[in-house]
Amino acid sequence: MKHRIDPKIDCVFKALLGSVENRNLLVHFLNAILTSDLTAPITEVEILNPYNDKEFLDDKLSVVDVKAKDSEGRLYQIEIQLLTYRHLPERMVYTWCDIISQQLQSGNDYSLLKPVYSIWLLAENLLPGETDYAHEYKLQNRQGRSLADLGGIHLLELKKFTAERIETEEQRWLQFFKEGEQLDEAALPDWMNTDEMRQAMKTLKLFSDKERDYHAYQARQNYLREQRTIQIEREEDHREMERIKQEMEQAQQDLERERMEKQAALQREQAALQEKESAQAEIERLKALLAQPKQ
Repeated sequence: MKHRIDPKIDCVFKALLGSVENRNLLVHFLNAILTSDLTAPITEVEILNPYNDKEFLDDKLSVVDVKAKDSEGRLYQIEIQLLTYRHLPERMVYTWCDIISQQLQSGNDYSLLKPVYSIWLLAENLLPGETDYAHEYKLQNRQGRSLADLGGIHLLELKKFTAERIETEEQRWLQFFKEGEQLDEAALPDWMNTDEMRQAMKTLKLFSDKERDYHAYQARQNYLREQRTIQIEREEDHREMERIKQEMEQAQQDLERERMEKQAALQREQAALQEKESAQAEIERLKALLAQPKQ
């Protein structure tokens, strides 16, 4: 290849899993990731928002996720996220719920709802307190019983994923997305020696070798870098504002504590003065009694 291509860049990601010519890769990817959810392998899918290079590469506001439906009506949403931010989990839940709700038109019965599986590949860690790279969320109670079979959300943190030996198709895909930019087409590692991985590399090669596609890839990469920079700056600004807010709140608390301490000290002084005056009055009373002539 002329240039190294990162499969995590959205236009490449969507070409890999969201183009009609790579539909078999999407089927393979879904079966690899959702092994524990599926009672039988997926054999065919319809891509609901297929990748169109001319439209996608010329539009900075292109929809970057992949949506598909299988022969049983189950829905799938796959998205790559290069940068995590505070409200990303809320966005994930909202997107999942939105796809579920969009299945019904006015008057439709709830029994028509089909499971929705939302898969998020994360280039950065979202859950720092968790050591596992894979996380699955469903509508279940504490005993693990499902309220309704409506699919779920899968999070895959690429930075946490490590494997000394690739043993599953899920590991193969995650390794590809994690290290794809460093792969050399002329000297692929053994774990890339499958029909699906070779097909995936051909997609990277198209972006590398076609000048228009490569320039568009670079433009998308630069645009995403700018967006990440803006997002980081926003997060830093937010943290700075939070820091200033906390300092102001702390200063206010310190002032209030100082005021309360001064008020308590003043009250103690007043109480001491009153005690002193009462004691003086008692002394004067006793002196007056002693000064009275004896009868």
